[in-house]
Amino acid sequence: MVKIALFMFVFIVFAFCFLYFWGINPGDITVYVTADQGITFPAPIILITAVLIGLLLGNGVHVLSIGAFSLGQWRRNRRQKKDEEIGAIYRDGVARLLSGDLKKARQLLQKALDRDSRRTDTYLALASVALQEGSMGQAIDLLLKARDLDPKSVEVLFKLAATYAEAGRVTDAIEVYRELLASDSENRKALRALRDLHVEQGEWQDALSLQKRILKAASAGPKADSEKQQLLQLRYEVAFQALESGEIEDASTTFRELIKQDATFTPARVSLGDAYRRLKRSSDAAEVYQEGYRVLKKSVFLSRLEDLYMSAEDPSALLGFYRAQMQKDNDDLLLKLYLGRLCLRLEMVDEALEQLHAVESTGVEFRQLHLLLGEANRRRNKIDEALAEYQQALGIDNHLNLGFVCSSCAAAHGSWLSRCPSCGAWDSLVLPERQQIQDARPLEQKAIPHGQR
Repeated sequence: MVKIALFMFVFIVFAFCFLYFWGINPGDITVYVTADQGITFPAPIILITAVLIGLLLGNGVHVLSIGAFSLGQWRRNRRQKKDEEIGAIYRDGVARLLSGDLKKARQLLQKALDRDSRRTDTYLALASVALQEGSMGQAIDLLLKARDLDPKSVEVLFKLAATYAEAGRVTDAIEVYRELLASDSENRKALRALRDLHVEQGEWQDALSLQKRILKAASAGPKADSEKQQLLQLRYEVAFQALESGEIEDASTTFRELIKQDATFTPARVSLGDAYRRLKRSSDAAEVYQEGYRVLKKSVFLSRLEDLYMSAEDPSALLGFYRAQMQKDNDDLLLKLYLGRLCLRLEMVDEALEQLHAVESTGVEFRQLHLLLGEANRRRNKIDEALAEYQQALGIDNHLNLGFVCSSCAAAHGSWLSRCPSCGAWDSLVLPERQQIQDARPLEQKAIPHGQR
């Protein structure tokens, strides 16, 4: 009722205004259609007609815009509904994938892909299914299609590069990481992954260049210290490569710089001594090895010293170093072990036994010690003592127990267990040489000719 009353009111006002306007504008207006023909109308009629035509056109445009908007909204709703349905199928597929039901996951994800072939996330999920099924080639094909759809997708490029690397296609993986870095030069994850690939390939110079970029990008991050240490290690590898290729002076310079930077970095000290030996600077090499042992107390320096002095047929100098060090630190068991070993090589058996027993008396138990004690006792014709030491070195008891080893993780056990405590594998403990025994074939027995029995 209110709308009708309002309409009637508007109509009355309009009619009143129309009559009033007509009353004060009694003249006519001629509108010419052609040069000779025209149509004459009262001025109010022409005005009202123009207003009505304008209203009609305005309403027409409004109706068309409403229709276009409604059609677009219908299409958007339809697309949204389709996307929601596809998204639900995709999520179900991913849930199946995470639960380990690969067959159902593949069916659902393929259904989602069939309904919308431009979703990169579906390709990624299907690639994960293929990888878990062991279909490396199919996974790569799916990831390549995803890259074609979205060439700049970081997720797709990372997945593709990792899959290439897993498949052993290192060159392709490197190319993808470089493609990723072309658009994001400071992507630390890509830099580290590419560096690791170069490390695996032994391409130390390339790895070092990348490590410098990583350190620049992560100079103040939580991994800064470890990245600096890795830079040092890669510098060492580049220098060691130079040493192996004959660039001894350049390598030596780098080794000295690394020692100044990190005095605890063993490889630099060892390789510097080795470089001096190649330059026939034996005294400098010995000084480097001796200083290395005094600072770090690592057996590699004693091993290098022994090799240096024995090859120079100067064991007395080595004995002098050992005894001088013993005066400074008589509790150095590692030094006593190597001194005992040296004495054994020089047939100084009594002193060797003295040093080795000093190590044994501390309760230390390891295979090499028992082997040295066994050899020393053998050279003194103490056969029973020698056999006892050899048995301990080999892990053999009086019952000649052969022991067991886990076929999964290679952990050794004295007795059989249903489950390996080290890795948790069931029914995995077997004789250490079981496979070799199974693969062996007994010699064929030859028939003895009649009369030769």
